[in-house]
Parts: sequence; structure tokens; C-alpha cells
Amino acid sequence: MPDVSPVYRPRSPQVSQYYQCVEDHFETFEQVYDEQFSRQGSAWFRYLKQVIYRYLDCGILHNGFARVKCGECGHEYLLAFSCKRRHFCPSCHQKRVVEFGERLCEDVLKAVPHRHFVFSIPKFLRRYFLYDRKLLSDLSRCGWESLKEFYTAVFPKADAVPGAVIATHTFGDFLGWHPHLHVLVSDGCFYGNGVFRQAPLFELKHLEKIFQHKVFKLFLSKEKITPELVNMHKTWRHSGFNVFCGPRIQPGDENAMENLARYIIRACFSQERMTYLPDEAKVIYQSKDGKDEKTFDALEWLAAMCSHVPDKGQQLVKYYGY
Repeated sequence: MPDVSPVYRPRSPQVSQYYQCVEDHFETFEQVYDEQFSRQGSAWFRYLKQVIYRYLDCGILHNGFARVKCGECGHEYLLAFSCKRRHFCPSCHQKRVVEFGERLCEDVLKAVPHRHFVFSIPKFLRRYFLYDRKLLSDLSRCGWESLKEFYTAVFPKADAVPGAVIATHTFGDFLGWHPHLHVLVSDGCFYGNGVFRQAPLFELKHLEKIFQHKVFKLFLSKEKITPELVNMHKTWRHSGFNVFCGPRIQPGDENAMENLARYIIRACFSQERMTYLPDEAKVIYQSKDGKDEKTFDALEWLAAMCSHVPDKGQQLVKYYGY
């Protein structure tokens, strides 16, 4: 006999500390937003309110449901409607993470070695992305062009090109504004009729210099910075640009590949790491390693969370190359 299927148990989002914090303080947050937290204007906040209202209705049967019934045995259950919001709703975003990992490994990635890259930029450039979210797409393009130039430099074939999936993140460990790129890229190039050739060992400092040049070229073309600032930056001991490269993932290591695919589009926060103190209107948030923690005022916590909600229709994952 087959194993007994697990019984569907509806979740109760309203009992979570995160839900209670949003429910308790959203009205106050809305009233003081323009005075204390306005960064992107009232038009953006109108969309943000839709996101939050839909989250507060998400997964609650009283707000609508579908009746799911088995045509053979007649068993049925109620499935509450979901909000399908990114980042702000932990449940809906986690479902998206799982589906993304499965689809990437089954339908997108070829059976070739891959690597994980992370591209970071200096602090003095980060604020520009907060007020102009369109720059995030440009940053993704800078990362791709840097990788393409770096990988194709060692291949004599004119049509050689790697394949990459680039996810744009805007958050750091304590929800600070920290735009950076997570890249899953083939560790080599495709050319001709789908022939793959693995890349030799490389020096990350060269890739970092290419990325730095691309980003400064972008900001100069947008007139966000001046050539004098770029020249001054060249005198700094530490540039603030950084490129991390993970170990090579061999084809066939499906668990490592799927875990990495999920990691690059993870949510901006973890419910397990937050503690809500309703009497004090405070939120305590632990670091990823559990060694540090930061205490937020509840309204500051909401503002930090909301700053990472993508614009309506904004794509944070892009596909490049082969």
C-alpha cells in the first residue's frame, strides 16, 4: 500500500509575531509615513498599502477560499486565498522560492559546472538605488556584462558566451539598505552548437576591476556622480567594491544547485529571527549567525521591511546569455 498522504493543515498567519506587529502598528505607520519615513513619494506608498492590506487578508478563510475536492474518494478541504506578494508575505514568498528552485534546476540550467558570485558596491553609491529603483536593473546589467567580458576573454571563439541567472537583493543582515547581486553562472562558455568548455582558474581582482569600471560608467552616464568623485575614489585604499566567488558546483549535485537557487531569491527577513514585544512596541531581530541582535521601534521595523518591497511589476531576477 502507498504511504498515507499528509493531511492538509491550514496555516494561521494571524498568530505569528510578524502578523501581530503589522496589524498593531500599520495604521499608525500610515499616519506618520509622510512625516517620518517618506522616501519614494505618495504614489509608491499607495501601492505599498495594497501590498500590506492583501497580506493581512492572506491565508485567512474569512477573507475567501477555494473548496478542493477529490473526484475519486470525495475528500475535500478549504484552501484560503493567498496574496502572492513578494518579500512582505513570508508564506507566499517562500512558495515562490521553492517553485523557482525546482524550475531552475529542471528547465533552465544545463548539466555543466556552475558557480555562485556576489557583487557588492560601496556604501556611498547605495542610496541612489533607494530613490531610483530603475538603477537596480542597470546594476544587474553591469554584473552580467562584467561576467561576460571576464569569461569570454579566455575563449578564442567569437560566439562564446556563459549563461547566468542574476537576482538583485536590496537588504543586509539587519534589513539595512544594501543593494547587491547574487549570480548563478555557468563556469565556462557555450559556443557553436551548444558545445560547453569549462573556464580555467581565474583571478577575482580582475573581475572586480571590470565591475567597478562598469558601475562608474553607469553612474556617470546617468549624471549621478561627477568625474572628480571617480578620480578621488581611485585614491582610496579600499574601493568598497567586492566580488565573492563560491566553490564550483559539479553537474549532478542537485541538492547543492537547488539550495543555491533558492538562496539567491530568499526573503529579506526570517520570522524565526524576530521577537515582537507588543507592550513595548519593539522588535528584536537576531543576526544570521545568532551572535548579534538589534532592537527596532515597531514603526522603524515596518519602515525597514517596506523599503525592500519591489515596485509593482519590477523584475528582480533576470536571465542572460546562453
